[in-house]
Amino acid sequence: MSDELTISANTVSPQALKVARKQRLQDMLFHRATQFFALSVLVVLLGIIASLLINAWPALEEFGPGFFISEEWDVVNGQFGGLIAIYGTLVTSLIALMIAVPLSFGIAVFLTELCPGYLRRPLGTAIELLAAVPSIIYGMFGLFIFAPLFAEYVQPALAATLGQIPGFGMLFRGAFNGIGILCAGLILAMMILPFIASVMRDVFEIVPPVLKESAYGIGCTTWEVVRNIVLPYTRAGVIGGVMLGLGRALGETMAVTFVIGNAHRLSSSLFSPGNSIASTLANEFGEAEVGPHFSSLFALALALFMITFIVLAAAKWMLLRMERREGLKS
Repeated sequence: MSDELTISANTVSPQALKVARKQRLQDMLFHRATQFFALSVLVVLLGIIASLLINAWPALEEFGPGFFISEEWDVVNGQFGGLIAIYGTLVTSLIALMIAVPLSFGIAVFLTELCPGYLRRPLGTAIELLAAVPSIIYGMFGLFIFAPLFAEYVQPALAATLGQIPGFGMLFRGAFNGIGILCAGLILAMMILPFIASVMRDVFEIVPPVLKESAYGIGCTTWEVVRNIVLPYTRAGVIGGVMLGLGRALGETMAVTFVIGNAHRLSSSLFSPGNSIASTLANEFGEAEVGPHFSSLFALALALFMITFIVLAAAKWMLLRMERREGLKS
């Protein structure tokens, strides 16, 4: 047997050996190149974290952990706190998700399960075009068109209805200015809706038709098919789409700057103007002098990074927990 292997090895032509060596070299180079690309992402991430920490450290050292829970933002006296900007970022993003996620889900279900064939492509293209609109266009639309209509028609209606509910009504009281926390949340909802809807539509379309046809065959309604077949099969993709929208809402700058009011004031009313981390950085970073103000802006940027990281980590943990639970059931 060994003699046969020796003979077969000796019969390999030098040309074939040369080709094999060339292929091994190409594979090695390809492996190293892709490894370099992957590690470069990690290096960039570590560089961002390091730059944020280095520049934010003077503010964190001076104000301590209280920086993140203080309402003070006094440029003249050099006293800074990030609570107002953090509150505005979280509240506007939460409002945007509460509005955009149900609407995106309905759009995705309609396009994949109920939409006539002649409407599916035009509607899908329209959603993709909305996702491509620059954020500053949304901001201009919100300031010059949406905010006046919102102040004239929507805010009075909300104050007359939801504003009369004890306790909960304080969120819908105040002057009808149009711009404010609620207006910024609604504009953000318009912006992230096409992103979430597009991802949901794409993941709903990858469900094997045989699964849905089997469910319809045993008498399930469309809602039962979506709830029991489509959603469990595409759960990871749906959560990924929601996280994509949340990531854009948390970091959105120009559109929010146009309509949030840019006021360093904390109020229980959603009608009141406020601020977000991104709008604060956009408005003040260019004029900030090196010192507490400059470092405090970097501390706000670090807070935004931490919020995004926590949200993504929580989503990943939730997906892993769901997968573990499914494994225990099976």
